[in-house]
Amino acid sequence: MAVATALALVLAAIAGLHVYWGLGGLWPASTQQGLVGTVVGDARLKRMPPPLLSITVAAAIAVTALWPLLLAGAFAGVAPRLLIQGAGVAIMAVFLLRGIAGYVPAWRRKHALEPFATLDRCCYAPLCLAIAAGYAVLLFKGL
Repeated sequence: MAVATALALVLAAIAGLHVYWGLGGLWPASTQQGLVGTVVGDARLKRMPPPLLSITVAAAIAVTALWPLLLAGAFAGVAPRLLIQGAGVAIMAVFLLRGIAGYVPAWRRKHALEPFATLDRCCYAPLCLAIAAGYAVLLFKGL
């Protein structure tokens, strides 16, 4: 249950950040361009993505925040176990692919703006890989 709780808290915090950005928040930067450079890394963008997109991403991440608790059995009987595990595998795969993407040359070229490029290599991509690993622990424990 500790792994599930840790994953849920980390993912809830990430979802909260996306809501904050969707509502116009700028942290950890002080300008739109600075925020793009910190959390998106695409030099073609001058502003953050539209608020609805940030809120949609936040909602998707919020669902992934609940899933570790489902995998750990915190809400037993809420859905068939096979559905919970299948969706867990899909979520794990998304985080695994995003984590790997941070080290792929094509991704690095598209998201080369600093400080994103450095943050992605040392923080964002490893965090995604750690989230995928947490999901793997929960999934293998359930077998």
